[in-house]
Amino acid sequence: MQTKRKTAAKGVQKSDLKLDLLPGLIGYQLRLAQLAVFGDFAAELKEFDISPGRFGVLVLVAANPGMTQSLLASATQLDRSTMVAVIDQLESRDLVERRASPTDRRSNALVLTAEGEKLLKQLKRRIKQHEARIAAAMTPAESATLVELLTRIRTRLQSAPDRPRRTAA
Repeated sequence: MQTKRKTAAKGVQKSDLKLDLLPGLIGYQLRLAQLAVFGDFAAELKEFDISPGRFGVLVLVAANPGMTQSLLASATQLDRSTMVAVIDQLESRDLVERRASPTDRRSNALVLTAEGEKLLKQLKRRIKQHEARIAAAMTPAESATLVELLTRIRTRLQSAPDRPRRTAA
């Protein structure tokens, strides 16, 4: 019994770690891939102090000048209060500007500033390098298939009527 305790006290080494069913789980592999992709994103864009989410917001605002915060929140799947904080942060960096909506006095229309457009142009060049590193492990056809499969998973789970809903604790 004493030797079992000593062995257990030493702990499991990484080389001895048993992962059981984890390697075969889609969610587990997606999470590990997400961590690797976000780590590479952070390293590639470190000097710009931008997250993948903030980059996505800049892209959407640039592609849809005048869009409302509500529409942007829906497109990014963020709640409205989180979106307000994101826009506040981007506005404080002079990247995004809120303007009165010409069609709805209750809404703000979002546009990139000149600084935001300049930054986004730089970010897009760097994102292409980042994406090339991700795709280097696959053929172009495999890369397209991966995007299609991930889209299918997301779409299916988001539209499932029997999807379990989280409740407040």
